[in-house]
Amino acid sequence: MKKFLIGLVTGLVLAAMTVFIGALVLASLGDRKMNVADGSVLVLRLSGDIPEKPKADMPLPFLENESGSITITELWGALERAATDSRIKAVILEPRGTAMGWAKMQEVREDLLKFKKSGKFIYAYLHEPTLREYYIASVADKIYLLPTDVLYIKGLRAEITFYKGLMDKMGVQMEMEHAGKYKDYLDSYVRTSMTPESREALNSILDDLYGQLVSGIAKGRNKTEEQVRAIIDDGPQLAKAAVEKGLVDGMLFNDQFLDEVKKKIGAKEIKKISIADYSQANRGSDSRNRIAVLVGEGAISRGLAQVSPFGETEGITPAAMIKQIRLVRDDNSIKGVILRVDSPGGEVTPSDEILREIQLLSQKKPMVISMSDVAASGGYWISMTGDPIVAYPGTITGSIGVIFGKVNLKGLYDKLGITKDTLIRGKYADIDSESKPLDADGRRKLHDGIEATYQQFLAHVSKARKRDVKEIEDLAQGRAWLGTQAKSRGLVDELGGLDRTIQLIKEKAKIPAGDKVALVLYPAKKSFFEQFLSKSQQVSANLWLRISGQELVAIPYENELATELGFSPRLFLNGGALSLSPYRIVFR
Repeated sequence: MKKFLIGLVTGLVLAAMTVFIGALVLASLGDRKMNVADGSVLVLRLSGDIPEKPKADMPLPFLENESGSITITELWGALERAATDSRIKAVILEPRGTAMGWAKMQEVREDLLKFKKSGKFIYAYLHEPTLREYYIASVADKIYLLPTDVLYIKGLRAEITFYKGLMDKMGVQMEMEHAGKYKDYLDSYVRTSMTPESREALNSILDDLYGQLVSGIAKGRNKTEEQVRAIIDDGPQLAKAAVEKGLVDGMLFNDQFLDEVKKKIGAKEIKKISIADYSQANRGSDSRNRIAVLVGEGAISRGLAQVSPFGETEGITPAAMIKQIRLVRDDNSIKGVILRVDSPGGEVTPSDEILREIQLLSQKKPMVISMSDVAASGGYWISMTGDPIVAYPGTITGSIGVIFGKVNLKGLYDKLGITKDTLIRGKYADIDSESKPLDADGRRKLHDGIEATYQQFLAHVSKARKRDVKEIEDLAQGRAWLGTQAKSRGLVDELGGLDRTIQLIKEKAKIPAGDKVALVLYPAKKSFFEQFLSKSQQVSANLWLRISGQELVAIPYENELATELGFSPRLFLNGGALSLSPYRIVFR
């Protein structure tokens, strides 16, 4: 009887695995076919982040995050087509729990504004909206809110957590050397408060971002900036107050909202199609003007990329990035390249290796750099081809500086009664040991190396931006700038999104302004089955400071040793020169 039950359970498990694998195989054999009915309404549900690289197709629809299944480039293309597609009558905008960075939100708003210029309309329906959702929705013709809901807009707060006191109690010390007085990536572990330089830079960013936020809402809701600032100072707003102050147009339940949409389009029923399905239905182009969109997204490291639970790879590595670069370079059908960068930086050597390959690609094909949410430190490094750079007003860029960090656990080992005997050959063989602090000679050695790497970074920027090294050094020092600030200082060439980037690449590639182009994403989308079987291993990324709708908090992006403390043993225990952005801007 026991053997029978074991056999039965084994058989059921094998049968379930066979069905699952079969579903994956079938899902990988072809795309789902989508039809667009006349009189359709395009539904744009923005939840989570919108990636730059295409995500793997999910074998079962319920596994997909609707906005996460489409890239920012594909969303741009879908709204571009929808504006002139007679089958699409309107857009229903439902942002909820969005996690896009400031620059991507600006791209989505501009895409929606362009859609409105076609004469079609946008109705927004909000659920527990924060500053992020409301900023996006402020472009809509009408905004509706549930009667008992609250509009959570109340300004911005900068708040950074410092761990030095905790680490002192643990007996843990962070050893750090950096080039650039604003390079404050590890300050949370070596200080108990902000430096004057950090306070200056963050105040500058908050002032500029707050101004962009207020200006966008004021234009969207036909108010003065002074009125918007006063409303925000009085926030959060209950639904009734939000209506009275003109922030939203009404309080409706979902069925009432849909009735309003029906009246507007003059239909008895709403034929909904999601933005992802619409993009799928219109995938492909017969345009002979093929433009590659080469995506560099995530932290830069020398190892293999991080793998998600669904087999998707994240981060930028030389092996993977160079493979895509060479595919683009060797494809004679590609007439131009948009390098789309969304990276806070990472390790220096991989950044330099990737830059070399991108420079070789730039010599063969016309190129324009398009910066997304963040293209700072190593992300700025790999952008230094000398080609035009387009950034959003809210892009975080610059942060031209270098840092080294390692953890000294000597104090912790003493508390725990752990001792180490070390034998070395070579004066600096134990310079990166976690069981001893840096001595004066070792610190000088590291500082010299960091300074030399910093000078290489300055030289790259000086050559690409065609400016004297001294001019660049005044703007460097590890300081991060918003796109607006970077533009006025000559670190980027233009402010804009994909529309302006495509105009520039058409000019460089000598494609007539009126001709259409086909944007080809690199890396291409894989099936879930292909992605699931791909090999990968985890690498460490960096600590980011996150600005939310109401606060700026220090958080670890990824960590394998101590999630709460945010340091990486591979990068810090083993040593390594890093070019990392001190923070990432995120509103929610």
